[in-house]
Amino acid sequence: MRKTQLVLALASAGFASSVFATNGMNLEGYGPIAAAMGGASMAYDNGNAAVMNNPATLGLAKDGNRLDVALGMLGPDVSSPSFGGATSGGDAYFMPALGWSKKNGAFTYGVAMFAQGGMGTEYAGTTFMSAGSGLPTRSELGVGRLIAPLAYDVNQNLTIGGSLDFVWAMMDLKMAMTGAQFGDMVSGLGGTQTYGAASGGLVTGLSNALTGGALTGVDWTYFDFSDSNDYTGKTKATGFAGKLGFVYKITPQMNFGFTYHSKTRLGDMKGDATLSMQVDVTAAGDTALFGGMLGGATNDVTVPLTGKIRIVDFQWPETYGLGLSYQVNDKLMIAADYKRINWADAMKNFKMLFDADNVASNGVFAGASMDATLYQNWDDQDVFMLGASYKASDVLTLRVGANFANNPVSSQYMNPLFPAIEKNHYTFGVGYALGNDADVNFSMQFAPEVSQTNGSGVVVDHSQTSWQLMYSKRF
Repeated sequence: MRKTQLVLALASAGFASSVFATNGMNLEGYGPIAAAMGGASMAYDNGNAAVMNNPATLGLAKDGNRLDVALGMLGPDVSSPSFGGATSGGDAYFMPALGWSKKNGAFTYGVAMFAQGGMGTEYAGTTFMSAGSGLPTRSELGVGRLIAPLAYDVNQNLTIGGSLDFVWAMMDLKMAMTGAQFGDMVSGLGGTQTYGAASGGLVTGLSNALTGGALTGVDWTYFDFSDSNDYTGKTKATGFAGKLGFVYKITPQMNFGFTYHSKTRLGDMKGDATLSMQVDVTAAGDTALFGGMLGGATNDVTVPLTGKIRIVDFQWPETYGLGLSYQVNDKLMIAADYKRINWADAMKNFKMLFDADNVASNGVFAGASMDATLYQNWDDQDVFMLGASYKASDVLTLRVGANFANNPVSSQYMNPLFPAIEKNHYTFGVGYALGNDADVNFSMQFAPEVSQTNGSGVVVDHSQTSWQLMYSKRF
C-alpha cells in the first residue's frame, strides 16, 4: 500500500517528517537552490536554507527581510529480491521548511525550522521481514531543528556566522527477529553475537528456562513501538546542537566558505513499547514462566510483554564542509563543495533498553529488562557536490548539479529497515522571479539504483526521486 506522509505541525508536535536516507540520513541538499546544484551551498547566497548549510552565507543577502516557505518530497523505491521478496510501501515522504531572516547593516539574524533527515520503510507481514510472525514491519525516523542564526560582516571580504539549534527526534519501529537471530544475540545460549548483543534480566530468564527445560524454543520476537501517526513518533527526544561558519571573498568573483556542525546532544528517545515472543513451553513451564497466563497451551504461544523502551544515545553526527563559488560572468555561476560527515562516531551501534511492566502474570519476567544492541559500524562519509546556475533571462534561472558520496552503511550489518545506502545524485532546477521582491524555486533530484548485500545474504535495491519547492518574499 502506498503511504504518503505530510507533516505540517509546529515544533511542539514535531516539525519534521520522516526523511528517507540520501547522504546517509542527511538530505543531499537543503533548499531547492542548493539542491538543484547538487547540494553545493557553502560560498554563495542560497536563502534561509543557509541555516542548514553554512549560516555565514546569510550575510551575503541584501539589507531587509526575507521569508522562505518550502515543501519537499522524497520518493524512495526500496525492495529486496531475497527469500521470496519484499517491497517497502513507504514511497512518499513530505517535508515542510520555514525560515525568516533580516539583514540590518553588518548583522543578519532570524529563525527557521527544517527537517534534518532520517529514514523510513514499511513491509507487509507476508514478507520474509516478518520472520514468520505474520506481522508488518516498519521504521520511521524523523529529526528536525528550530534554528536561531546570527551572521556578522567583519569587513567587506569576510562574513562569519553561527547558529544555536534546538533539535528533536522521533522514532517508530516494528521489527521482527527469528528465534535463530535472537538466539545469536545471547551469548549464554551459545550465540556468537555476530549481528548484535542482548542481555538483562529478561534474557537471563529465557536462558534459564531454555537450559532448565521449561522452555523448548523461541520461534520469533517482535519489537513494537509505533503509533502509526504521521505527525508524531512513539519515542521522542530533544536536545541541542550548533553550527559555525565563514565566507571569505578571495576575489570579486570568487568566494570561499567553511562550516562546522557539532554533534547533537539529544537525550534518550523514550516511549511505551511491546515486546512479543512466540514460544514453545512445557506444561510445567507454563506456570513457572508465565504464572498460568497461557492456559495450558504449550506450542506456538505468543506472549506479549508491555513496558517502556529507550533508544540510548542516538545522535546526529559532527560535520565539516567547505566550498568555492565563482561568478564567471553576469549570467553564469559555478560552485563546488566538499563535506565530511562523521557517521562512524554516531552510528556505531543502535541500542534499545526495554523495561517490562511489573505485572504478576508475567511470572519470572515481571519487571525484567532487556538491553538489545544491533551493530551498525557505519563509515564516515565524503560528499562531493558540483553545481552551476545560469541566468537565462531577467526572470528565469536554470540550475544543474551532481552529488557524489560513498555509502556509509556497513555491508555486514545493513538492515532492510534502515537501508541508507544511496551514493550518487543528479539534480536540476529552476528559479522564476515574481517581480522585484518575490520568486519561486524548484529542484528535482534523482538517485540511481544501488544494491547491497548484508552478512545474512539479504539484498536491498534502492533508488530515489525527490523534489523541493520554495516561495520567497523580500520586504
